[in-house]
Amino acid sequence: MSMREIIIEFMKQPKYKPMLKEEIAVAFKIDRKDQREFFKSLESMEKEGIILKARNERYGLLNSEYMALGVLEGNEKGFGFVISKDRPGEDVFISAENMNGAMHGDKVVVNILKRRETSRKQEGEIIRILERANETVIGTYEGNGNFGFVIPDNHKLSYDIFIPKAGSMNAKDGQKVIVELTRWPEPRRNPEGNVIEVLGYPWEKGTDILSIVRMFNLPSVFPEDVIKEAQAVPMRIPEDEISRRRDLRQLKLFTIDGADAKDLDDAVSIESLDNGGYRLGVHIADVSHYVKDGSPLDKEALKRGNSVYLLDRVIPMLLHELSNGICSLNPKEDRLAMSVIMDIDKKGKVYAHEIFESVINSKARLIYDDVSDLLEGKTSTEGKLRDVAEELFVMKELMDILRSRRERRGSIDFDFPESYIELDENGKPIDVRKLERRVANRLIEEFMLVCNETVAERFFWAQVPFLYRIHEDPNPEKLADFLRFIHNFGYSVRGKELHPKDFQRLTDEIKGRREEPVISTLLLRTMQKAVYSSEPGKHFGLAAQYYSHFTSPIRRYPDLQIHRIIKETLRGSLSHRRMEHLEGWLPEVAEHTSMTERRAEEAEREVDDLKKAQFMAERIGEEYDGIVSSVTSFGMFVQLENTIEGLVHFSNMEDDFYFFDEGNYMIVGERTKRTYRLGDEVRIKVIGADIGKKNIDFAIASANIDTDD
Repeated sequence: MSMREIIIEFMKQPKYKPMLKEEIAVAFKIDRKDQREFFKSLESMEKEGIILKARNERYGLLNSEYMALGVLEGNEKGFGFVISKDRPGEDVFISAENMNGAMHGDKVVVNILKRRETSRKQEGEIIRILERANETVIGTYEGNGNFGFVIPDNHKLSYDIFIPKAGSMNAKDGQKVIVELTRWPEPRRNPEGNVIEVLGYPWEKGTDILSIVRMFNLPSVFPEDVIKEAQAVPMRIPEDEISRRRDLRQLKLFTIDGADAKDLDDAVSIESLDNGGYRLGVHIADVSHYVKDGSPLDKEALKRGNSVYLLDRVIPMLLHELSNGICSLNPKEDRLAMSVIMDIDKKGKVYAHEIFESVINSKARLIYDDVSDLLEGKTSTEGKLRDVAEELFVMKELMDILRSRRERRGSIDFDFPESYIELDENGKPIDVRKLERRVANRLIEEFMLVCNETVAERFFWAQVPFLYRIHEDPNPEKLADFLRFIHNFGYSVRGKELHPKDFQRLTDEIKGRREEPVISTLLLRTMQKAVYSSEPGKHFGLAAQYYSHFTSPIRRYPDLQIHRIIKETLRGSLSHRRMEHLEGWLPEVAEHTSMTERRAEEAEREVDDLKKAQFMAERIGEEYDGIVSSVTSFGMFVQLENTIEGLVHFSNMEDDFYFFDEGNYMIVGERTKRTYRLGDEVRIKVIGADIGKKNIDFAIASANIDTDD
């Protein structure tokens, strides 16, 4: 039993009364020389929320009956919710008066004041702030003579930050700045801070996206030792390394990527077998050969967790010397790879496979649109893809088989429209349109899916420490709400034990109907978030028993980490001691990289929302057709064909007084009884765009007849 477990058991005793740390040390007979380490353990347990230190400095266990530990989700109006991992679905409402100086993102302990009643949240008061989330804040400076304020870009931070004149760094009104907090908020007192960097005016090229990079603490500068290590990596492969690998340089393999991709980390090959099956090769850049475990490059890659793709820049996990250079599978150049060769039968089952270290030479760098044009019959085989046309048509054949197999087992295919936002040379958005997911994109997706599954299953049965990609069953409460909602459209999902196949049948049923985007979006919201885990678990959305991320080690750290484990296993060098180390360390890697992935997604979404708001700000007064994508207690959201979404607020619906009918998921006019439901087609007029808040406001221009009862 560990020391912390012994402490917990000690405090669980009925006779235990809160004690000073010195008294606990005496009770445990801790020598004076060991007391410092013992006190550190107590402090660590307090930070984790396992024990609580009262104002009289005495320690006791956190009482889970009337206390909760979680992270504060703030709101610009001053209130918030504490979200606890230990109490999923039981968020605790915190009024502005009960925040007690806590800010959005802080790890806190909350005292439950009111228990949950039907359809009402629990209410509580923050009694302890365990960990602050906002050492620095990004925002807009507003000067006022001898002092100033910074209005945070993150609207979940409800306080403006007071800046004394000496701490302004001569920032000008309207400039974006970074503030270091020097004093936390108190009742009736704003937080205080000093400006530590002036980013520039929002309209200056790149400042707006740079502000988002800083807001999410995305590490955009590589440390000097990491740069030196990357620059020292040889750009040629030594002969002795080639000689110890399987040489696939004569194999006809190639990459298929977007036109602007520079970090090419996967190549594919295909062969038709005499038995009617296929031999699919997926060849992944061997990044782990260059990024050694525990090196400065490795530590920085882990810190970043993944590459982040913003509209006008990439914040890479690895320096471009590696990501765009020796690790990128550029055409006509020898490269080191990890190859997975899979023999697949006519029904899509992988009946044999090999995983090994290889040296490859990509024969061509193909572009998604060119390949799609060929496979969709828009260009002939006599064009620039003539040399690989035969292989591409065989790949299309296999893709259809693999996809059918996935569908038969119940894999849910969410075909959501993605945005393509085009910027001019000054970073101004000049076009926003829906990005097509064409056959070549789906082909590579299918090949990467089957490769990731094959690798995960192989190493599950090898019983070695590993990183898996898991996706748990839907949240029961959200699922119940979703089932009630689709009932309004005449759909149902049968069965007590729901299987992915039940949802797949639903997505097939709604395909092409006007309610498809809305139902698909709500279905996705019922799902848990896919995460990394050191423990194996199924992937609900893919209906896969085993799944991992193996195919993108240039831009995802979990892939890089499992490449190392795979190599050690293949070479027979995965010692018992190494396995023990991995078992202790991989849970941390999984948690950290799940966090960096969420951070990247949020930053990417924030940039998209910003540019969409900028785009629509120049289109005030214009009219568009759209569909109702969400209804709320204050209005409805409408999504346009180009993926842009805006709010029609009740206050801008002047033909009637509207209210939200929560039970039927619609809004209703009190006098006219006009209704708007999810999926209804409407015509809107753009009436406003708040670039700071990244919000777009619509008003109804005209409505379809069928929105009336």
